[in-house]
Formats: sequence, C-alpha cells, structure tokens
Amino acid sequence: MSDIKFKDKYRIPSARATWHDYDGGSYFITICTKCREHDFGEIEDGTMQFSEIGKHTQKCIEDIPRHNPYADIPLYVVMPNHLHLIVVIYSNRIPHDKHTVDVIITPPETSLYEMGSKETFQETSLQKKTPIERATEMQSWLSVVIRQFKQSITRYARENNIEFAWQPRFHDHIIRDNDELNGISNYIENNVANWKQDEFYTPRHTL
Repeated sequence: MSDIKFKDKYRIPSARATWHDYDGGSYFITICTKCREHDFGEIEDGTMQFSEIGKHTQKCIEDIPRHNPYADIPLYVVMPNHLHLIVVIYSNRIPHDKHTVDVIITPPETSLYEMGSKETFQETSLQKKTPIERATEMQSWLSVVIRQFKQSITRYARENNIEFAWQPRFHDHIIRDNDELNGISNYIENNVANWKQDEFYTPRHTL
C-alpha cells in the first residue's frame, strides 16, 4: 500500500483493499485528546484549521511507516479533539523470521521494551490462520505503533511548552472484510464535512 498512501485525497482503491493482501491485520484506530479538548485545531467553513500540535500530529502519522516498517497508514483524519487512522500491520515485515513469528501479547499501550516478562505465541509456516486470528495476533505490534506515536506527540508538546494531553487509552477495531473497510474509509473521508453530526463533536471553545 505504500505506493498509494497520502495520494488521491487519501482514498483507498477498492482493488487494493482485499483482506488477504494484508498478510497480518488491518485496524480502525480512534484516539482522543484528554477531555476532548480542541488541541488539534478547529473546523471552519468545512475545513480543518490545524494548530501547531495538529500539524505536528499529521507529520508524525505520515512518518509512522518510516519508524515502523511493518506498518502502513493508508488513510487517516485529524479532527479538533480526536483522530482516526487505518493501520495495516504486515506479518511478513515484523522483525522476526517470516516462518516463525513470536507474537508478543501486551496490554494496550504497553511498550515491548518496558515488559519484564513476555508471553509469546509461536506461529509456524505449517499453521493455517484465518484473517481474524492473524489480525488478533498482530495487535501487540499495533500497540507498539500507537504507543510510540502518542509518545512522540506528547514529547513535542512538552519541548515546545504546548498544553496537551491524550486520553489514556485508544480504541482499535479489527477490519474484517472489504465492505467494512470501504465503509470506514467513507466515514474518515467525510469526517470533517460531518463534524457537527459526529459522536465526538463538542462546540468550539471560546474564552
């Protein structure tokens, strides 16, 4: 997917949205700011006007595949108080031998490097996995991606004296098939236009 991301208004061609091409898992991620503060900017006349931290957040999203070569971000949107991403984790790119994959089970937002002990699941090339089983096993690598991403935004805010904080957790949903992927893609692409009808909508903060 790396040849199409961030092009054509972040659209995903249906021909490239086939589940079995992912060889791992595809996830719909939602992350909110603390107390749903409008830290990333405001929507004015149907356009997202980004704050400094909002612009940096966009950059960090686009940099995720560079820092995590096993991950792709084919589609995303940054809203005033939350963001949505589609994250694809490729099992054949994770830092283990392709035919024997030790998938590390971690709680949400727990870094692999902070764990004292690791519970692992070993997958051999002879085992047959359904797409959902494989996606479930890849969620530990998803947690690494999201944790590192959130930390980079928090660090930038502190270094630049910007008041900012995340909601502690994030929501992840395994995308199960092409129809579901297309529905989520449509939602993301129209999120800004439908802001006032969005479940995360809060009025613009005024002093």
